[in-house]
Amino acid sequence: MTEVREPHTVAVVGAGAAGTLTAVQLCETATRRRTPLDLVLLDPSPEAGRGTAYTTRDPRHRLNVPAGGMSCYPDDPGHFTRWLCQHGEPTVTAADFATRYRYGAYLADTLAQAIVRAQGTVSVRRLRTRAESCTDTPDGRVDLHLADGGHLTAHSAVLATGPAAPSAGWAPPALRTSTRFVAAPWSTGALDGPRSDTADVLLVGTGLTAVDLALTLDRPGRTVHALSRSGLLPQPHALTPAGPMSPPEDLDDTSLDRLRRAVYRHISRSVRTHGDWRPALDSLRPHTTRLWHSLTPEDRAEFVAREGALWNTHRHRMAPATAESVSRARTARRLSVHRGTVTDAVEHDGSLAVTLSNGRTLHVGWVIDCTGPGRRFDDPLWRSLLTSGAAAPGPLGMGVATRDGRLLDAEGRAGRPLFTLGAPRRGELWETTAIPEIRVQAAALARQLLAPLRPAPRPSRRPVDGHGLPLSTHAEAAAAYRSGLDRVLKVRAGADDAFARAVALDPGFALGHAALALLGHECGADVDVPRALAEAQRSALERADERERSFVDVVTRRVHGDCADGGGGALVRHLDAHPGDALALAAAVPTIAFSGVSDLDGDQALRLVERTSAAHDGHWFHTSLLAFLRQEQGRLHEAGELAHRALAVEPASGHAVHALAHVHYESGAHQAGRDWLDGWVAGQGRGAVHRAHFSWHIALHELALDDPAAVRRRWFAQLAPGRVVTGVRALVDSGSLLWRARLSDSWRGELPAADVLDTVARDVLERPATAFTALHAAVALAAAGDLPALHRLRDHASGADEVQREVIVPLCEAFVALVEERFHEAARGLDALLPVLCRVGGSAAQREVVEETLLYALVSGGRCDAARRLLDTRLDRKEAPRDRRMRAGLSA
Repeated sequence: MTEVREPHTVAVVGAGAAGTLTAVQLCETATRRRTPLDLVLLDPSPEAGRGTAYTTRDPRHRLNVPAGGMSCYPDDPGHFTRWLCQHGEPTVTAADFATRYRYGAYLADTLAQAIVRAQGTVSVRRLRTRAESCTDTPDGRVDLHLADGGHLTAHSAVLATGPAAPSAGWAPPALRTSTRFVAAPWSTGALDGPRSDTADVLLVGTGLTAVDLALTLDRPGRTVHALSRSGLLPQPHALTPAGPMSPPEDLDDTSLDRLRRAVYRHISRSVRTHGDWRPALDSLRPHTTRLWHSLTPEDRAEFVAREGALWNTHRHRMAPATAESVSRARTARRLSVHRGTVTDAVEHDGSLAVTLSNGRTLHVGWVIDCTGPGRRFDDPLWRSLLTSGAAAPGPLGMGVATRDGRLLDAEGRAGRPLFTLGAPRRGELWETTAIPEIRVQAAALARQLLAPLRPAPRPSRRPVDGHGLPLSTHAEAAAAYRSGLDRVLKVRAGADDAFARAVALDPGFALGHAALALLGHECGADVDVPRALAEAQRSALERADERERSFVDVVTRRVHGDCADGGGGALVRHLDAHPGDALALAAAVPTIAFSGVSDLDGDQALRLVERTSAAHDGHWFHTSLLAFLRQEQGRLHEAGELAHRALAVEPASGHAVHALAHVHYESGAHQAGRDWLDGWVAGQGRGAVHRAHFSWHIALHELALDDPAAVRRRWFAQLAPGRVVTGVRALVDSGSLLWRARLSDSWRGELPAADVLDTVARDVLERPATAFTALHAAVALAAAGDLPALHRLRDHASGADEVQREVIVPLCEAFVALVEERFHEAARGLDALLPVLCRVGGSAAQREVVEETLLYALVSGGRCDAARRLLDTRLDRKEAPRDRRMRAGLSA
């Protein structure tokens, strides 16, 4: 008889930000591990994700952390920014401050997406009620008693209840009982009275809550008073943040006095270096918890009493736009800030006379409690836990006592399977109320809660990829991965769809996520690259072998532009350890699918392919790569034989076709090359992912054959940007072909270079990441005659990598001279570049566009003898009717 196991149940009490982040991490961690889970969210609010903080619809209420710091995922910091771009704010950046209501929508949507992805592994229930008490069960679980009379039994519970409610203990009894006193300003309808009234208002507290309410209640003719013991408002974020700063080295002392001196010295150094104190304080953030733990209880109490308010006003800042609004209100005297406390309040004739400790009396229509979270939790659930001894107050009476998020009882033991995060851990961690801290705690809690559970049983025999390498996944996902790998090696479309299918079948398949990230990063596939990379890294930690972890590391380095070990050291080391990894080999060798290892010259790439030959044992893919590298060496006959050998086994091998296209072109077999490649593109090549590049090769033959009509037909049918080709491919293929046709007088009439520029992102044109892209950007901008953009490209290249500085900068200057018809100067600059042009990468056929531009500059400048010598050199290299025609014209 088959044993029926009860699903493991985790209850999350509270569906605000902390509860939502916990639920997201539980869904995704359980899904990656294929661990069945019953997740129950307990919260009476109508929508998950908003809690108290993110329900406000006032557009003036903005987050106090830039969008780049508010992602749900600690390992994918750009997730929130990308979400905003996809949901109506396409120009937002990581430095912008979103509205709090938008952030609540983001939290809700992220949870909804996580639930959808977890279907089949995680069942999610939402109970719109409160938990009021908690008791043990005989088998070690917890029984949550609910406000609606029901109960829920769970294996563990996470109390994500947010900050404690303010107690209003500071308020005199007459004020607490007044109808003009607002104790909970964020509750529904609480501000209806102050909004509809015109009387002045007193906000007790000068933190971020008071700032938000001051903006909401600001209006002509009203004064909003804000009162606190310190009289300090939050500091603003910098309009233009300074660069990062390393933390001070002398942070290991446990004495508060020594630590205080070290921090103030560090802040002074920051002001001297950056002109701003913020980098110093931000550099302490990763160390705050450790420093808090290093202090004695007496030092902690002294810090809270003496520096607590100062720390909070500098650490938790206002958005710049918020600070500007506050400044305008203060300048106009519609906002007045006071230092002191409330000592008395008398209500008379619909208004309040409030006496302050400084002796001043304010006459206001309303008093609003903005003192922020209380120190003690007083809702029924926490009260029952504290009363029963199942929970204990935290250090200094802040929050509750915890150890790594698990509640400690009155005896200091971790008894019940009860956990918490965020504000309740303030006594343990000090800094724990902001999203950047809470999301880290949520991820750690998910791992902790699911660690004892048995993952789904692994198959006794692991499936393999198409080259015999084992895969850490199940058979169905492995089959989809093999399909994607096969398409990558053939240079055929649909590889991204196949890899996406693999990770949909197994969300914990690290290699599938890494392959998607690689395709998105290097091939322009429609992939959320940071998301795919983060999933690959998470999955590799939980379920991957050494080869798969190494490949994830390789992709991580490529996406992040890690230049350590010469840029490709990790990939070369990976192939030394795993020579049979075909996807890694495809990424390493610059052919047509990937950019390759940028600092490998042709001989090094050849040695890499030769070192891996034994592992591939004559496989058509390996033979195709070898054919391409042989033609790069100029061993054209051998390259042609290798390409034909690969195509005899796999007629769809794009690498072999690419090698053969170069063999035909470099040997001057233009008619045969055109006819053969044209037939392949119309047949086997119909599904090629770089079909435009093969069409470009055919058009090169047609240019060489001096057939302008054929070039125009080819361009409009197979290379026209926007309709047929887009992005970088349009720049590299369509743009360069147009320019070459113009230079050889094969394109009469207006040159549609603007069509190419319109389909390429401005950043790609003026701030390209690689010298190869920069070369083609310069060509396209010269064809369009866009001198300002050429100057901007030159300025970018002057601050980029070494190749861009030393090759692209003089190339741009030569192209500027050409457009301005300073032909002698242009020819001199282009001629000097020919010996070093190979440093930009790409093939000789692609770089030949610079030589043809030089030829045009020589002829236009009247230097016919030099032009004839250059044409003789080209004709010695390979035959071309167009070059013969141009040579004859110069002789005449």
